[in-house]
Amino acid sequence: MKKSALGRGLDVLLPDISQINKNEILEIDINDIDRNTSQPRRSFDQESIRSLSESIRTAGILQPLLVAEVGGRYRIIAGERRFRAARMAGLEKVPCIVCSYSQTQEMEAALIENLQREDLNPVDEAKAINALIERCGYTQETAAQRLGKSRSALTNLLRILKLHPDVLSLVAEGKLSEGHARVLAGISDEHTQRAYAQRAVMEEMSVRALEKLAQAAPVRKPEKPKTKAPEISDFEERMLRAVGVKTVVQGNVKRGKVILQYHSTEELELIYDVLEKLENG
Repeated sequence: MKKSALGRGLDVLLPDISQINKNEILEIDINDIDRNTSQPRRSFDQESIRSLSESIRTAGILQPLLVAEVGGRYRIIAGERRFRAARMAGLEKVPCIVCSYSQTQEMEAALIENLQREDLNPVDEAKAINALIERCGYTQETAAQRLGKSRSALTNLLRILKLHPDVLSLVAEGKLSEGHARVLAGISDEHTQRAYAQRAVMEEMSVRALEKLAQAAPVRKPEKPKTKAPEISDFEERMLRAVGVKTVVQGNVKRGKVILQYHSTEELELIYDVLEKLENG
């Protein structure tokens, strides 16, 4: 399915190569270029990189990398696949356009380039958008407008980040689709969530089939927190006053454990002082 159009105004962050003056394109030593640690894409298909590398050996790099100058070196804003493929192809220099972007603009440009590609997996996309929201101070509404997405589509995409890491891995690997991920995100019990994810992969379930399975899943009622007997609570408070550190009683008035908790050397010394006083009468 084709990615939705980007929000109005964002396309200016990625220059139109046809409109670029050739004098603005610099040949930069590949060893002077660093990867961008904020790159949204976390997984790169090596076969795709190899294929691009062969193309670069034959025809060169048709679209320059977008880079920012940082302390005499250059950091990739957009074009990491081309950079990796160029290195694999043995190129010593690569064509680049040097841009002066703010940190926010760099993140947006890197995200935009990846969103324009069809193979960005939903997990990387969700993580990139979440990073954009957190680091740039965007609301979900603002981020949705900037990226040309509906608010509901963006919210549903971000929900998958709440999935158990094992399930997220299956989505990132393409074994489960974004649709499967949205269904599983609605299952709060992690054990059930993981079990259904594995079953969906093994049985090659459609999203609709997984929805029916999830709807029939038993709902676990949250366990009510156990209240401590008044005698136990009173004992914990008295120990805190007497010893000076938090005391936790596990068990009941007949059987249990008394745990003295300390979080610094000073608190441990308080316990030692109390014991010394008891020993000396």
